[in-house]
Amino acid sequence: MTKLEQTIGYAFQNDMLRRTAMTHSSYYNENRAVCKTSNERLEFLGDSVLGFLTAEYLYDAYPDKSEGELTKLRAALVCEARLAGTAADIGLNEALLLGRGEEVTGGRRRASLTADAVEALLAAIFLDGGMEPARRFVRRFLLVNIPERSSDYKTALQELLQRDPPRNYAYHLVETAGPDHAKRFTVEVRMEGKPLGRGVGGSKKEAEQAAAQAAIRLLEADGHAKKRG
Repeated sequence: MTKLEQTIGYAFQNDMLRRTAMTHSSYYNENRAVCKTSNERLEFLGDSVLGFLTAEYLYDAYPDKSEGELTKLRAALVCEARLAGTAADIGLNEALLLGRGEEVTGGRRRASLTADAVEALLAAIFLDGGMEPARRFVRRFLLVNIPERSSDYKTALQELLQRDPPRNYAYHLVETAGPDHAKRFTVEVRMEGKPLGRGVGGSKKEAEQAAAQAAIRLLEADGHAKKRG
């Protein structure tokens, strides 16, 4: 049993599934003679499995919340930042198989890469053992520290920037990357033309929320610094 399997409490019957889940496309491209495929297809499946299991949990756990509230809460729970945090918590970063370029440029610490690997790992568990072990993995490592209500960072930023004196700001799409089934959007929020926060997500809306969150943190840190000064 590998260290990762010990940490997550699941031993794979088909070790090839585990290895594939940990194989980034950069490693596959450099080792095609001995490597069958990368984890991209598993990532695609894992995204759907995660969405379903999260929705199932929230539907049962929060009977009084509306569809809109549940949708926002689910988005907050499966966002890139939380998935990357889970990857770090379970030591998935160290289990990844990366190509030389990704290794030297810090791929093991790249949130988008490690978040995708968590989804691939979930899919591998689902294919290897079925829905129940996949459900246990999600509830143990992903559905933790659930906020009482979803965080709408865009609204919070708007309220912050509309105080006296009101300041002009706008969201700008900086980059779109990745295959069609796993697009990654990079959005930057700028205040009066100057960069204030940047975020990445699987949709423009998710990236905007991440950018707004980063902007709020910067404004709050700047405010604290001014108070100390």
